[in-house]
Amino acid sequence: MKRVLVTGGAGFIGSHIVDRLVDEGLEVRVLDNLSSGSLDNLAHYEGDCRVEVIVGDLKKMEDVVKAIEGVEVVFHFAANPEVRVSTTNPEVHFNENVVATFNLLEAMRRKGVREIVFASSSSVYGEPDKIPVGEEAPMRPFSVYGASKAACESLIHAYSKLYGIKAVVLRYANVVGPRLKHGVVYDFVVKLGKSPSELEVLGDGKQVRSYIYVDDAVEATLIAWREGGDFEVYNVASEDWMTVDDVADEVIKAMGLGDVKRVYRPTLHGVGWPGDVKRVALSIDKLKALGFKPRYTSREAVRLTVRALLNQ
Repeated sequence: MKRVLVTGGAGFIGSHIVDRLVDEGLEVRVLDNLSSGSLDNLAHYEGDCRVEVIVGDLKKMEDVVKAIEGVEVVFHFAANPEVRVSTTNPEVHFNENVVATFNLLEAMRRKGVREIVFASSSSVYGEPDKIPVGEEAPMRPFSVYGASKAACESLIHAYSKLYGIKAVVLRYANVVGPRLKHGVVYDFVVKLGKSPSELEVLGDGKQVRSYIYVDDAVEATLIAWREGGDFEVYNVASEDWMTVDDVADEVIKAMGLGDVKRVYRPTLHGVGWPGDVKRVALSIDKLKALGFKPRYTSREAVRLTVRALLNQ
């Protein structure tokens, strides 16, 4: 039985990746420092020999070497996911993303692990000239988070070429679904839960994004892993996009609320915070050529997520 390591496997996307890999009949080891993940996301594996959980930190080489022992593939999903942290604590993204990825690649090189699947982000594009943007577009990140992901991609590319490590890089749009603990959908649900008559919106509400349901994102990940070459980059998104105001509409509707006053907090150019972008959506033609087709639209993904969050 093939053993795989999932870094950040107690996090939102990571824990769903663990579920799918177990369903595929693989033995899974998780390494997570629990800075943004939670063991609650893996509680259903307690006593299950198919999943081993190591609470450790990619910033500590001894933890990484221990976790990499005996694995054949690494799914690297550990990162600090809060883009807004970029403006106040940029060193967090450097350490949690860049340093952590370098340590992981070094441990892989030393131990002869030759395959990595990396969770990158649409934030590497910054504000593209046109949408939807394809993988061939330049990386021009606006945030330290996006820059850290771009740096990780470059490190992975170098290790792939130098040391023969097969690498699949996935640039995710906004992934939503059960276990979500950050981002605009979660933010709106929490705010409306506390104050059902008023909703604070960071930005002018006109920011454009695409949202992909986590089940679709995981399916895309597995297809790219199986079909990708020596070094391949894939956008992972739904085929449409919506504004932040559209997201607010769907959340308000799904929560059964009416007559909600919106209070907008725009910064320069109507975005929500420094490093935020006004418009980004991804072309998934390259992924579709492998046979991927998302089951849900952005709106459907948001609706399903609100229901899931309310049930949690």
